[in-house]
Amino acid sequence: MAQEVGKRLAEREVLLREMPQILKQRIIYVAHDHLNRERGALKSANPDTDVIVMVESQRMLTGRPWNLERLFFILSSARHFANDLIGAGFTVRYIQAPTTIEGLEKARGEFGDLPIVAAQASSHRQLEQLTSFGVEWVTNDFFLTSREQFETWAGAQRTYLMENFYRQQRLRLNILVENGKPVGDRWNFDEDNRLPPPKNYEWQSGLEHSRDEIDVDVSRQLAHQPTSTWATTRSGALAQLEHFVTNHLDGFGPYEDAVSKSSWSMHHSLLSPYLNLGMLTPHEVLTRVLQTYRAGRAQLQSVEAFVRQVIGWREYINGMYWHLGEGYAQLNRLNATRPLPPLFADSSKTQMACVSSTVAQVEARAWTHHIPRLMILSNLALSTGTNPQRFLDWMREQFVDASDWVMVPNIIGMATHADGGLLMSKPYAAGGAYLNRMTEHCKGCPFDPKKRVGEDACPFTTLYWDFLDRNRDAFARNHRMSQALGGLDRLNDLDQVRQRAQEVLARLDNGNL
Repeated sequence: MAQEVGKRLAEREVLLREMPQILKQRIIYVAHDHLNRERGALKSANPDTDVIVMVESQRMLTGRPWNLERLFFILSSARHFANDLIGAGFTVRYIQAPTTIEGLEKARGEFGDLPIVAAQASSHRQLEQLTSFGVEWVTNDFFLTSREQFETWAGAQRTYLMENFYRQQRLRLNILVENGKPVGDRWNFDEDNRLPPPKNYEWQSGLEHSRDEIDVDVSRQLAHQPTSTWATTRSGALAQLEHFVTNHLDGFGPYEDAVSKSSWSMHHSLLSPYLNLGMLTPHEVLTRVLQTYRAGRAQLQSVEAFVRQVIGWREYINGMYWHLGEGYAQLNRLNATRPLPPLFADSSKTQMACVSSTVAQVEARAWTHHIPRLMILSNLALSTGTNPQRFLDWMREQFVDASDWVMVPNIIGMATHADGGLLMSKPYAAGGAYLNRMTEHCKGCPFDPKKRVGEDACPFTTLYWDFLDRNRDAFARNHRMSQALGGLDRLNDLDQVRQRAQEVLARLDNGNL
């Protein structure tokens, strides 16, 4: 569907257009990642006096080589939300325009020069553009920590250690604490949650989501047949939350850092896309998770691990995005300049089992969980010296839960160490030994994770040592890297490693490794 949200949406709009517009006092602009009636500008919305405007810009569709599964989820979710607002009695315009600004100008052309109100934009670029246009902002309350609260915390820190922020969050929000101390006498259970994938384990199947008329219309517009992975309605998002707490929360913690060949989602919640579009709020997700824990249906180590992802990492990353400023995305302290290898665009361009499998998951569902993202995809980009901005672009284009605020700190700071250690003091580089321990991909792969030289040497093992060698000076004063650099100094085949690394990089460039 190119011009309508759906038949029901169109029919309701026809009726609403016949109503007098004289009472309308303002336009509420709702971005595609602010899909919630109880948050942002909508929580004060009045059907009698407000016009709700959503803009589907051409830049959203054609500005980048977007993953079509990602586009389907975003567009269909927005159109379902617009349809729900119309059902609640609001005057809604879902406008297709070249840009967001032109869409808002079109709305003013219909309703007059009304003030435009919106929740604070989620990216530096949109905030700047819409501020220049004259949009009036209300607080973005899609997070548990306001930007002002985070700035107060960050301004008092010598280093931006996420663990310190997380513990303060636990106390401030009174989550898993008793008398000022953590439940279980531990702030986190990381040491217990690093098990490799279990053998002969039966993973619970994922929840399948059915498709309706609006979904079909979006599918036709994009010429894309979507998977049944992602819900595009509020009710579907709530069903996914219930499926997680019922079937996966208890097992989440122990295997959260493992990668399985037999299950792409394992015990992960699959809730990040709904949280990042506003379809679910962190408060309601945490409430349901803690209810499950108090009912004795989930172990503490799993509940704490999930809570840390929501009130720790997610809130921390959003806060750091705004604290670090717009220029942070352009940092490249390791001077990484290589182009993105062809395998990122085509999973068949490599025989590396872990990489091919992970990229194939992204191709199919626009998603893979945090360990393949960090220790396979990002590890490869880091160790090859791939330009961080090119890798950042790819991640933003491909993932269903990607937003600027999510990807910029994660990729520039955590994944590629392009900020020189501002966010993470130690780069997340690893060789084949880690992948052999924590994934099931090495068995049957043509490359040997124990070898760093030779035709069948694991590229990750080779590139790990070459990465340390290339960046020795950059890490010389980093005490957390002293053990790794010491290992590098003890290699008796470093010249061969360097030679093998050049062969690996050349074959990656040619898409035949």
